Amino acid sequence: MRTTRRNTLRRGGVGALLAAVTLLTSAGAAVADDPSPSASADGGAAGPTEAGTTFRTATAIQQGQKATAEASTGDYLYWAFPADAGQRPTVRAKVSLPESATRHGASTWQIDVYDGLRRRQACMYGHQTRKAAPDAGTVELSCVLRTVRAWSEPWASDPLPGSYYVRLTVVGLAEEDLGLPVHVETQADSADQGGAADVDGALAEPMVPGASAVSAKGGSAPAGTEPEDGWSSGWWTSRWLWTVGGGVLAALAGVFGYGLTRTPLPRQRRPPCTAPCADVRRCERTPVRSARRTSPCS
Repeated sequence: MRTTRRNTLRRGGVGALLAAVTLLTSAGAAVADDPSPSASADGGAAGPTEAGTTFRTATAIQQGQKATAEASTGDYLYWAFPADAGQRPTVRAKVSLPESATRHGASTWQIDVYDGLRRRQACMYGHQTRKAAPDAGTVELSCVLRTVRAWSEPWASDPLPGSYYVRLTVVGLAEEDLGLPVHVETQADSADQGGAADVDGALAEPMVPGASAVSAKGGSAPAGTEPEDGWSSGWWTSRWLWTVGGGVLAALAGVFGYGLTRTPLPRQRRPPCTAPCADVRRCERTPVRSARRTSPCS
């Protein structure tokens, strides 16, 4: 009876462990494979058709929108997009150059990204600076930033939630080519990094120019300065799922381990019936407690 019960307990523990591992693994895979809501398919949604020329006049775009602009070679072009905690932004730009017959040499283009404090953010990888040959028709640039963190030390230059400025300009060009018309396409996307990028802490306000003044007056933020679904609260992360799942697995492992390692209680042996007894079956049915007190045959 006890052997059957122990086997049942072991089977139940193994089944519970397997179920918990399967649930936790599927939840983690769903979080990891879930595409970012700001990511867009190739091409992107239609966006603004102009670009700013300074930080203050930067054209606001949303992630996934493709912004276009007609400009002159040598202009500084600015766009601004919001990025939230846990996202890794990727900025791409494509410059359609004028006819090669009208140009006098090669040109070098560069894309830079700045955060809400106008601190230049380094690119993890990508083609931030590219040189276009004299006969090239287009030049494409890209910049993949570090993952945006919810909070960091004041002395650090980590990317933080808020607005990010994209600046595109030519850094190497023949003087005769200044002012030639160019067509520019810019798009910013991001990938959600999940709980691996979560930190303990959050900013009081995202790094959006004028956000503190707007919140103090009780007004709403200008269009394009915050994500379409709003800024994240900062308290919920996918780490909660792993913490709860780990606690459940630890509890089940403890119960299962106890069932495997506990020592079974010794079985009490029934004392023999020493007195002569006419009814042997009655002696065998007598409880141990009564057998110790008196002889069942008396």
